[in-house]
Amino acid sequence: METPLQMTVRLYGKIQRRRTEARKWSKAYEGERPLLFASPEFDTQTGGLFEDFADNWCAVVPDATVERLMPLGFRLEDGTLDQAAGRAWRRSECDVEIGLALLEALITGRSYALVWKPNGTDTEITFEHASHAVVEYVPGRRRVRAAGLKVWRDHGTEFATLFTPDVVYRWQRPTRAGGQWTGRTAGLSRGEPSHIPNPLGAVPLVELPNRSRLHGKPRSELATVVPLQDAVNTLWAHLLTASDGLALPARAVLGMDRPVREIVDPESGEVVGEEDEPLDRFRSDRLLWLEKEGASIAEFSGADLSNYLRVIEVAVQHIAAQTRTPPTYLIGQMVNVSADALAASEAGLVAKVTEKQRHFGAALREIMRLEALAAGESGRAESLALGSVIWRDPQFRSDSQYSDALVKLKAIGVPDEALWERIPGVTPDEIARWKSMRDDQASAILGGDPAGLFAPKSDDQDETDELPEAA
Repeated sequence: METPLQMTVRLYGKIQRRRTEARKWSKAYEGERPLLFASPEFDTQTGGLFEDFADNWCAVVPDATVERLMPLGFRLEDGTLDQAAGRAWRRSECDVEIGLALLEALITGRSYALVWKPNGTDTEITFEHASHAVVEYVPGRRRVRAAGLKVWRDHGTEFATLFTPDVVYRWQRPTRAGGQWTGRTAGLSRGEPSHIPNPLGAVPLVELPNRSRLHGKPRSELATVVPLQDAVNTLWAHLLTASDGLALPARAVLGMDRPVREIVDPESGEVVGEEDEPLDRFRSDRLLWLEKEGASIAEFSGADLSNYLRVIEVAVQHIAAQTRTPPTYLIGQMVNVSADALAASEAGLVAKVTEKQRHFGAALREIMRLEALAAGESGRAESLALGSVIWRDPQFRSDSQYSDALVKLKAIGVPDEALWERIPGVTPDEIARWKSMRDDQASAILGGDPAGLFAPKSDDQDETDELPEAA
């Protein structure tokens, strides 16, 4: 039987192994790639000239996906909006940090969310990088979490917290080599135990995996981009090197010796030899005279560098096809592109984002279920587990397209609330406010005060004059 300390050491080793891979993908996203596919002779010739150069396409691919992954709210099992979940979501600033967490999941393959009460009273949701956390599942059950480990450093001490369904084990050790894990004392009050019961009864650490297959580990969105990225960087290095020496026309002087100048002894004034005349002055003065009979000037045309550009363009097209990224994101050519053609080019990305919404949505529902458990609302937690996540429409459309679609849906009897939900960027709170404003308008009309819909009444408004009696 594995002890909690042994499990901590084993999971810590898994984090260390994953940290190397996560660092590789993070550097690729930042454009820090070595110049591969270049010959040793090229490296010797250029030295470290292209060490910091990168035509970085690795950032565009995940950025194009995450900008369309925007959760707006959570629904319960019966389809009603969970206002409490929305408040907890904003209280922890998850509406801001969820984009960062999903971006890290796309880059490194996974990220994590922790639901906990750091002060014992207020529930807090925080997102963790893949190099600082890990979740272990029950063997044979891919969705049941057996334990979770979070690690961090503070000055000369490294901390680790092992979460199990029943107990939370808190450890610390010195960062110097050979430090052993012991029960935590730093940051705890006197007499407070290092290990405490888990009030949730579940592992509060949730993985957000970038899942693409049923079997195998989550994968980075950059896995198919990096090889082509390395090829593009090398092609650009070759192009820039060729443009420096071969792009401009070269001229040669034929039938004439190299210009020389005499070397005169300063003491005797006699000519003691000769040396080659530097050509830099002739280049700067743009002047050269030919004294020898039959001398002429020949010209070599500049090298055609368009072949490099065509190969680079093909490589970028391969990146677009393999990652389902619209060509307009990568190439930027949008000349006379109709709205229908633009929507068709984004169909692959929209389908990809919709797939990501399903996978990430399951993890977000579990996060909010744990938040409801931490709040002591087990009924709401169960309803959230069977509910759904409200996402922003992944398809970017113009305002006129949305308006036309909503008018047609209204004509067939779709309720106003359902139409409002289809407007991009509209939050559930705004929909609730619109509904309240509509109800106020209806109440004003039924109360016989339609003027109140357009302007406020004056407090000293005169009463309506009575009609004069008939003579």
